[in-house]
Amino acid sequence: MRMPVPVPLLARLLPACCIALGLLAACSLPGFSPPPKLFTLTPKNTFSDGLPVVRSQILIEPPVAAAGIDTGRIALSRAPTSLDYYAGVSWTDRAPAMVQTLMVESFENSGKALSVGRETIGLRSDVILKSELREFQAEYDPAVENAPPRVHVRINAKLVAMPRRSIEASKTFESFEPARGAGFEDIIAAYDEALGKVLRRLVEWSLAETARLDRESPRRNS
Repeated sequence: MRMPVPVPLLARLLPACCIALGLLAACSLPGFSPPPKLFTLTPKNTFSDGLPVVRSQILIEPPVAAAGIDTGRIALSRAPTSLDYYAGVSWTDRAPAMVQTLMVESFENSGKALSVGRETIGLRSDVILKSELREFQAEYDPAVENAPPRVHVRINAKLVAMPRRSIEASKTFESFEPARGAGFEDIIAAYDEALGKVLRRLVEWSLAETARLDRESPRRNS
């Protein structure tokens, strides 16, 4: 004979059963999808020998970017006039915020910038690095079916001297890196390689230009 379930035990089981049923119902709802898989990139940590040590305080602003790039979604392009996104994947942050973090870490990894950080209200700066993230997408060749894409990264950088807020140097850094395969891990590796090449050149240029400004304005570091 089946024994009746005690009332206190039944009271404890009911909420758990309701939660489980609710989850099953949610999974069957139209439009339900699992959270995206998150990806990030790495800072640069190898640089040319003989870079100057700069004592100016360098503050790095988050790059500005067009709305299509200013997002956590990972962009792709199949034509010069179109922009789309990979499904089910995302950066760990908005692309400009992620790139700003990698810029700061790359400057720190160079060992040549004694005072570098994010641009924040209240911090004194000698030089502000302003930048624009103009290209940050995987590009497919529509003429070659099923071919892996190449990743295109382009950043324009400007060094602004403080307190007069004058642009003292400006340069654009660009890299194209073909993915080794069509798999998404290969595409992320191409993103990492392309951005790394741009970050290396950007950091080295910024250090050289800031050292020049230090020589021209010796009282800045007094």
